[in-house]
Amino acid sequence: MTTPNMTARRALGACAALMVGALTLTGCGGNASADAKGGKDSGTSAKTSTAKIVISAKDGSTDASINATGVKVSDGKLTDVKMTVSGSGTAVPGAITADGTGWKPTAQLERGTKYQISATAKDASGRTAAANSIFTTVSSSNSFIGTYTPDNGTTVGVGMPVSFNFNKVISNQKAVQSHITVTSSSGQQVAGHWFGSQRLDFRPETYWKAGSKVTMKIDLDGVEGANGVFGVQKKTVTFTVGRSQVSTVDVNTQTMTVVRDGQTLKTVPISAGSPEHTTYNGQMVISEKFVQTRMNGSTVGYGGEYDIPDVPHAMRLTSSGTFIHGNYWYNRGNPPFGQQGTSHGCVGLADVQGAQGDTSAKWFYDNSLVGDVVVVKNSPDKTVSPDNGLNGWNMSWSAWTAGSTV
Repeated sequence: MTTPNMTARRALGACAALMVGALTLTGCGGNASADAKGGKDSGTSAKTSTAKIVISAKDGSTDASINATGVKVSDGKLTDVKMTVSGSGTAVPGAITADGTGWKPTAQLERGTKYQISATAKDASGRTAAANSIFTTVSSSNSFIGTYTPDNGTTVGVGMPVSFNFNKVISNQKAVQSHITVTSSSGQQVAGHWFGSQRLDFRPETYWKAGSKVTMKIDLDGVEGANGVFGVQKKTVTFTVGRSQVSTVDVNTQTMTVVRDGQTLKTVPISAGSPEHTTYNGQMVISEKFVQTRMNGSTVGYGGEYDIPDVPHAMRLTSSGTFIHGNYWYNRGNPPFGQQGTSHGCVGLADVQGAQGDTSAKWFYDNSLVGDVVVVKNSPDKTVSPDNGLNGWNMSWSAWTAGSTV
């Protein structure tokens, strides 16, 4: 027997079921777009777009690449991509590829920054698909970079190694080294060598061949160099090796012989280190050039023995402070060049204050490249350490390759 109360309860139950069904349909809608065909009485389900959008930086990720972040679509073409800095809403410029299947920012992203990407695409039938992602790029504290020399597009001497200095300790050295390749058009074999945990140099067994092109491919983006610390660099660098110039300083004769492409250009009188402050022996590579620079003895452990604000035609040979440079403060009544060593370990050439005169120092400066080699021999000092400047040539090839992790 049915009572009015029972009838009312059944009606309420039916309404509740309909409401749950409606909520369920709404909740499953997502980003998919329904086909306009097929009405509620057609008996067919709505068709969704076949276009599939993939945003490389997953929604909610906190270690997204600053180089490789972008959007791709299959079975369709992108119609619109918007990327902004979360919070400020600042637009990030980018471009859709000519074939409509990809999008990338036009510039490298910032580290440790939160971004948002919204993308739409259409399939061949004109049906729309959409995707969104909010993510954060890898932070400075969780990433590493390597400053390197030489720079892209430069022309250097035959002794110039490729040298990386990383801003974080690298514990996974094999992974890092394997993602940096250095090749030469000369066909010379190139090997890497680790000096400690933050410096990695590359060179061939003998000096680069004059005129060769060297290509360095850096593919460190996303490479884990240490626990939870990832690389962010991805680029290709090329440089040219110029003519061959090797200059030999003989401390016994206080002269320097400059040889270019096998021919002697000039023999120049010099003044090397004094008996109290001798000059290193060995092969040293010019790593920097300055028309004028300040030299202060206190910065290299000599206290207040000298402080010269305008040393002319200075070229660095070691990171510890050895230069080959002009000297204008010498004793005019008894010039030391070609006669005796008087410096604090540098190699001095006759010069004038202001770096304007027609001097031996100016001639050598004008005729030298970063990467040229200066060899010092017959000094009572030891051979320069391979990691003191860009001077890995003072290491045998077997010792050099033993310091490689790949």
